[in-house]
Amino acid sequence: MQLYHHPYSMDSQRVRLALEEKGIDYTSFHLNPVTGKNMNASFFRMNPSATLPVFQNGDHKIYNTIEIIQYVERIASVSTGAENMTVSGREVTEWMHRIQQWNPKFFTLAHIPDKYFRSVSKFLRRVVMARMEESPDLAGAYHRKLQEVYDTEDKLKNSNVLIQDKEHLIRLLDEVEKQLNETKYLAGEEFTMADVMLIPVLARLVLLNLEDEYIGSRPNTAKYWIMVQQRPSYKKVIASHFNGWRKYRTLWKTWCSIHIRSILRRF
Repeated sequence: MQLYHHPYSMDSQRVRLALEEKGIDYTSFHLNPVTGKNMNASFFRMNPSATLPVFQNGDHKIYNTIEIIQYVERIASVSTGAENMTVSGREVTEWMHRIQQWNPKFFTLAHIPDKYFRSVSKFLRRVVMARMEESPDLAGAYHRKLQEVYDTEDKLKNSNVLIQDKEHLIRLLDEVEKQLNETKYLAGEEFTMADVMLIPVLARLVLLNLEDEYIGSRPNTAKYWIMVQQRPSYKKVIASHFNGWRKYRTLWKTWCSIHIRSILRRF
């Protein structure tokens, strides 16, 4: 089994958390979307949307995050031989979809310094154009990705898009806070795949230095956040890249790659 992913991708984090929680072995392939590695022709032919993650088991490929997680649950059930082990129930699944409905893309980009966003956006345009020249048979798909880059730049100028994203996040976190007032975890007293979906949202807020505003102001969520950070899966999947000084190492490595490749014009 292979997983194409990257630590920057929240959906990648979710799938990796699920794999770690279920104890499933897999082969890891890192594709940094910020440096355009997901635009390489070999991956693009497999997944023209260039989105992460992608889970592959033999010839079977899955691109949807929740579907991957549910597939992982079924694999875990079969591999352990536990007939009474079930996949996520209705309440857990509803929470998974509710959380997935919030797209972190524009909220995240809005909290990145403008000079960095502009540099990355310009770099990605050049990467797409370079891949288009190398693989003319994929020109149509690459052109659509190039248009997505321009559309992203335009939407970030639209204050309504950013306001709606923020309001959506606040509603979600308020629902989470209310639920955590009644249960230890998001869907009951046991850790579930609903928590796997939520943890990367909280981790992203911390990465953006928004913990006090969005987590600390919600006491139940703050208590929950402290608790889930103790899980081995969190420490391996997220903390190893973004806790403390590791955050600066991860971000600096990416920024240096973009800067050097831009100077050398190696896109």
